Amino acid sequence: MEGEKSSIFFVLLFLNVIWLVGSVSGIGVNWGIQSTHPLPPSTVVKLLKDNGIQRVKLFDADPDILDAMKKSGIQVMVGIPNDMLYTLANSVQAAEKWVSKNVSAHLSSGGVDIRYVAVGNEPFLSTYNGTYESTTLPALQNIQAALTKSGLSNRVKVTVPLNADVYQSSSEKPSDGDFRPDIHDLMLQIVKFLSQNGAPFTVNIYPFISLYSDPNFPVDYAFFNGYQPAINDNGKNYDNVFDANHDTLVWALQKNGFTNVPIIIGEIGWPTDGDKNANLQLAQRFNQGFVSRYYVSQKGTPMRPGPVDAYLFSLIDEDNKSIRPGNFERHWGIFYFDGQPKYQLSLGQSKGLVAASGVDYLAKKWCVLKPSANLNDDQVAPSVAYACENADCTSLGYGTSCGNLDVKGNISYAFNSYYQIHDQLDSACKFPGLSMITDKDPSVGTCKFRIMIQTDSAEGIDGRIWFLRKVFFVLLLYIITIIM
Repeated sequence: MEGEKSSIFFVLLFLNVIWLVGSVSGIGVNWGIQSTHPLPPSTVVKLLKDNGIQRVKLFDADPDILDAMKKSGIQVMVGIPNDMLYTLANSVQAAEKWVSKNVSAHLSSGGVDIRYVAVGNEPFLSTYNGTYESTTLPALQNIQAALTKSGLSNRVKVTVPLNADVYQSSSEKPSDGDFRPDIHDLMLQIVKFLSQNGAPFTVNIYPFISLYSDPNFPVDYAFFNGYQPAINDNGKNYDNVFDANHDTLVWALQKNGFTNVPIIIGEIGWPTDGDKNANLQLAQRFNQGFVSRYYVSQKGTPMRPGPVDAYLFSLIDEDNKSIRPGNFERHWGIFYFDGQPKYQLSLGQSKGLVAASGVDYLAKKWCVLKPSANLNDDQVAPSVAYACENADCTSLGYGTSCGNLDVKGNISYAFNSYYQIHDQLDSACKFPGLSMITDKDPSVGTCKFRIMIQTDSAEGIDGRIWFLRKVFFVLLLYIITIIM
């Protein structure tokens, strides 16, 4: 019996080595699509290739994106959203159907190089209050069974992208790390399952959140410039929080008997706006420091020297993301919404980032506050509130790129954001007695009044929602005019 187990182990190890040899090196990126005007998938795939990015992580299995990936040579991690976990956990047939539609069909019909299926996204966040604790592992098991049945289990690996809050240290030392007590047993079951199937442990690590959440957090400890005094942990020195966080996970795995489980950093990055510590300078410092240390130098961490497998978060800004965690959520991209690079970043090559090509913009015009507008007008506050609620005002506020605007500038920014997101419709610049369209760029210093790109965002369900919002807004203005 022991000999049989040993043979099975070496077969799995051999297959895993073959799978790893076929994997490309280099930093990956997360490609999210929570945008009002997403770039066409073909444009983004070209952007990836032009920048030498060979690995991409998705949050679902959008067929248009996967079609654009055909024969691109880019390795893909497809995602299963949390709201699908219940169905997949309770039905093997649903899992088989999902794999057939979203994995098998794309592998066989044109060469989409799918390497991973990410089951859920940070399902054990403490803020979810255990919502997905009973469904994540069964969903993972059913997807694995479906891959095995389809003959894909050696080619496509399952994983669960987890937030770094699933483990913790009782001190500042990584060696005191273990899995969170309330999910400890569940985590061991998941890690055991991943290990048995030669699958990686995926974790999202965000030094920015450490700084954002704790006003006393030492800023330089979030970066890679040798913060002192370093933390000494049994002879291993930690001079940045990423190494410490990563190795806390390594210790949690080792303590529970899982020494060699591969680790993927599913998300890591730094936002450029929406908070006093979210700006171009710090984002460039962090992302370039990370790439240089772990990809160019391949230094690794004290517990796991060598290359780190990671996906930057993220590729492109998403102006329709929830801002419940903070206004910075819409500004993680290394590219703006239009595919323009935000700052110089070398991804292991001599050149910097290459902009997206073939992007068309709307006309060079903006919606701003009329010079004659009365700031004491009763319509100012509700108009600005409505604009920001239905557009993106996350660049306004203390410490942001537009934090130095005066009151009039703030109002103009809100109006223009609404106007651009609604495709520069004349009706989207009809704030009663307050707004006007201008062809003079109102941008000031670091505060850019953006012009929207031309996309097909007006099509489909999302487009119908935008259309209804526009109709509602026009009717609202009409009613206000009648009342006045």
